[in-house]
Amino acid sequence: MGDNMRRREFIRAIVGSTVAWPLAANAQQPTMPVIGFLSSRSAKDSANVLAAFREGLGETGFIEGKNVVIEFRWADGRYDQLAGMADDLVTRRVAAIFAAGGPPAAVAAKVATSTIPIVFSAAAEPVQLGLVASLNRPGGNVTGMSNFANELWAKNVQLLKELVPAASVIGYLINPASPNAESYLKGAAAAALNVTGTDIRVFQASTDAELDETFASLATLRAGGLVVPNEPFLDSKRDKIVALSERHSIPAIYTIREYVLAGGLMSYGPSLSDAYRKSAVYLGRILKGDKPSDLPVQQPTKFELVVNLKAAKALGMEFPPTLLARADEVIE
Repeated sequence: MGDNMRRREFIRAIVGSTVAWPLAANAQQPTMPVIGFLSSRSAKDSANVLAAFREGLGETGFIEGKNVVIEFRWADGRYDQLAGMADDLVTRRVAAIFAAGGPPAAVAAKVATSTIPIVFSAAAEPVQLGLVASLNRPGGNVTGMSNFANELWAKNVQLLKELVPAASVIGYLINPASPNAESYLKGAAAAALNVTGTDIRVFQASTDAELDETFASLATLRAGGLVVPNEPFLDSKRDKIVALSERHSIPAIYTIREYVLAGGLMSYGPSLSDAYRKSAVYLGRILKGDKPSDLPVQQPTKFELVVNLKAAKALGMEFPPTLLARADEVIE
């Protein structure tokens, strides 16, 4: 073999090996799992709980951008967007779906897939909604966090009555478009049974105009207060609801503290951040091989009573010392 031929073979070998090295290196790069984050809420409303969600993933060894990717889909309270968003995540073959913002996202995810693991952040009556077979043995591809809806909302009415003992009429706000609308009505009925001497009036609102009408009606009725359950559409209108409450001098109690942080009067309910953290722990366990069917639906264990002294002053009210003493957080 001549010198020129040997030289050509040597160059060909070098070029071939040079091309092969990066290909081999790329082939060895592990593909990061992708979590589809499907939320009925908005990114703005979820800023506080996202930190808790990432904390929960971290507890199981998953760090966003390092060894897991999160694909976010925000419906901003528009439930009709959720089905398409869920289908899109399924098409992208995500490893798991986190359904945030209550039943609407959970139901949409469940309809979209029966194989991809789904963890929901909070859902009242998940068995009745068809999300799981039972709380202890979910039995399918779905699990997550539940809540004591009826008992919780009855408790909210009791707290409001403690603040306004003379209240003869208390409003109860629901979104009729919610999959849990029937559960909200049960909560109102439970409240009526548990709080004697008070007329519980149910108001329905799924638009800005209906919210305006609700508060105008409450003012006409001289209602002593309003209960606002945790619901994605209502949560997306948090600032408006708080402003209407102050404008019409209607004391309102909410389920989540975000309303109080936005200037609302008081809230009592499960810690939303705790629910997101625990849900993320479940997602981490699933990414490591656990099956949703083996992970029982969890009930909330951490409840918070948050009061806002500034909001009370604006309404010309004072919190009773007994109620203040039970508060987990006091905003001045």
